[in-house]
Amino acid sequence: MIAADTSTWVAFLQGNPGRDTQWLDRALGDRLVVMPPAVLTEILSDPQLDRDAASSLRDLPLIGITDGYWQRAGELRARVLARRKKARLGDALIAQSCLDAGISLLTRDRDFLAFAETAGLDLLA
Repeated sequence: MIAADTSTWVAFLQGNPGRDTQWLDRALGDRLVVMPPAVLTEILSDPQLDRDAASSLRDLPLIGITDGYWQRAGELRARVLARRKKARLGDALIAQSCLDAGISLLTRDRDFLAFAETAGLDLLA
């Protein structure tokens, strides 16, 4: 199982080539993709998102939120910020979802490197 970040989903939906979009396409075909809740929220926030694409995204299994998730996400973000690295709230939520589920994150967003370095987030980039 893998998850994809918003940056990869946007590239995929726009038909932009890349290793990440190829991996995502293959994983979708094999039904190996799960959706971090924060990514789904970010993508569905686009008022110009195609209705069929939105429906397909809603059908993907979501990574579950477990007890203590919000606290762990806040602590993770604090650890990254303490290292003077960029740590957007949405990225921290995505990273924590993947860490909790033991799922690799497919992304083209280099900001996730700080979460990999700090907490061992497994990145596929």
